[in-house]
Amino acid sequence: CTGGGGSLTGFGTQSSLEQTAAMNAPVKLGLVLPLSRGGEAATLATQLKQAAELALFELNRPNITIVTRDSQGTAEGARIAAEDAIRNGAELIVGPLFAAEVAAVAPVAQAANIAVIAFSTDRKVAGQGVYLMSLLAGTDIDRIIGYTAAAGHRRLAALIPKTPYGDVVELAFRSAAGRAGVRIVALERYPVDTTGMLEPIERIKNAGQQIDALMLAGGQDLLPTVVPMLSYYKLDRSRMQLIGTGGWDYPNVGQDGALEGAWYPAPDPTGWRDFAQRYTKAYGTQPARIASFAYDAVSLAVSLSGGPPGGRFTAENLTRASGFAGVDGLFRFKPDGTSDRGLAILSVHKVGPRVLDPAPSAFTVAQF
Repeated sequence: CTGGGGSLTGFGTQSSLEQTAAMNAPVKLGLVLPLSRGGEAATLATQLKQAAELALFELNRPNITIVTRDSQGTAEGARIAAEDAIRNGAELIVGPLFAAEVAAVAPVAQAANIAVIAFSTDRKVAGQGVYLMSLLAGTDIDRIIGYTAAAGHRRLAALIPKTPYGDVVELAFRSAAGRAGVRIVALERYPVDTTGMLEPIERIKNAGQQIDALMLAGGQDLLPTVVPMLSYYKLDRSRMQLIGTGGWDYPNVGQDGALEGAWYPAPDPTGWRDFAQRYTKAYGTQPARIASFAYDAVSLAVSLSGGPPGGRFTAENLTRASGFAGVDGLFRFKPDGTSDRGLAILSVHKVGPRVLDPAPSAFTVAQF
């Protein structure tokens, strides 16, 4: 499912006549979003809806209809919305956004034998027909640790917040280090307040001469607080490569120069830039970063829509080992409802990130 009028990857061995008939058969996709919740949630919901509609418009499949329903941002509202979408012929549910909504939609979809492609970042709601399109915490760690080890940095340290996100990252970091055959010299968890960060950072500094690379886990909510403290404690950056997580993939991450030259895993920015330009041209506003997930979910649905009713959005098709190509690069769903993504390695610069190591163009080994 490539954007901007690109080709869609087909499947099966239908005759051209059968294929044409299947391609033109009516298909309905349910889109369940918190459109009336208000605040940031409503803004995100609107942008997800518009991105989904943009995908359908650009891929030019008039036989496919999006049945949009408002979840109101509640579990009960999401359940009712999903029931109504299915009653109106939806063969696949795209959305909802929040974990509680997804949990409420799941049994409704299961009862109708319909899959759900949701936008929650809570892996606890994945599985049993629910697939999470979002970039999940921890799934990016193997990529950055593997690249760091291959670059010759064999003694690693990490600064990880004391949060549920941090728990996932720590487990992924330890596992990835083991697979890459590198040594963890220090691993510090820090509370998310300025005072509590001081001692963990000081302990990292004291181990400084033993460390080849230091991973800072976090995103836009934490990095602006943590990074100045590294400068305050005068960590020797000439001896230590800074590396990050997918949470670093936000606008202007390199603006103040403190992270200049640091590495992090993320989708290749080219796809996002192209999508954002098309979205802005269509709607007059910049899309939220997660808007690409809705575009890719609908593009995926379009690429599978040529199958027979009941055989389009099966678990087998949704979890195919070759995956799908989208705005954010290569991705595929795993049977447990989480996803693999083909990520690039980017380096931080004031003028914007630069690709150090390209994202893969294919999944060469099935990792299920």
